[in-house]
Amino acid sequence: MIEEKIKVRATTSGQELEVVVFSKRRDRIEVVIGTGVHSVRCELLPTRTGQAYVGKAMGREIVYETSREQVEADIARAASRALFRR
Repeated sequence: MIEEKIKVRATTSGQELEVVVFSKRRDRIEVVIGTGVHSVRCELLPTRTGQAYVGKAMGREIVYETSREQVEADIARAASRALFRR
């Protein structure tokens, strides 16, 4: 199984982090920050305008700057690849 990784930005520092996607849906993206026993799961929810996803991990805000429409397209593409592999 190939794990999907995305880049998120910490709003306070501007630092970009590469995180692993645990689950992805139109209304919610769950990511895992870190590895092993030090990993933290975070839920990203779409902003009011739908232009980004935002969440908090250990009290710090993180942002995935991708629109809801792009996430839907990514999900559809992944589903079609899964059907093609069968």
